[in-house]
Amino acid sequence: MEARRELPAIDLDRALYTAEATVRGGRSGQGRTSDGALTVELRPPREMGGDGEPGTNPEQLFAIGYAACFEGALGVAARRRALDADDASIDARVHLLPTGDGRFTIAVDLDVTLPSVGSVTTAVELTAAAREICPYSNATRGNVRLRLTANGAAV
Repeated sequence: MEARRELPAIDLDRALYTAEATVRGGRSGQGRTSDGALTVELRPPREMGGDGEPGTNPEQLFAIGYAACFEGALGVAARRRALDADDASIDARVHLLPTGDGRFTIAVDLDVTLPSVGSVTTAVELTAAAREICPYSNATRGNVRLRLTANGAAV
């Protein structure tokens, strides 16, 4: 049996924001945010036995969420260095993988493009700094393999 890691104490009263959503029906159901701003039909992809009906899946939603969060962290990292990253774009891939023991895991690739940052070294430094700032990166560190590139260079 796997040992449980002790999580650091967190004071939820200090939360800046709390997102709320409800899912019914799992991968073949529907998800909706508490404010009604987002409702999605959930469908498994064809590769996992889906029938091709319109909808999305948790891995796609995670890819969008991670990329959006990471881009925000890039903006913070750039501002701290008086640089501009407003034209950044991130291509995200979330891989769903079997572990071989009946469980599943994910791996993530984030390819960061920073057109306003001419130096590849600076782009790599900003991306590395964003990895330390991004809540998704912090939440998954040590649990999810993350591969990062910045302007084509490995981070």
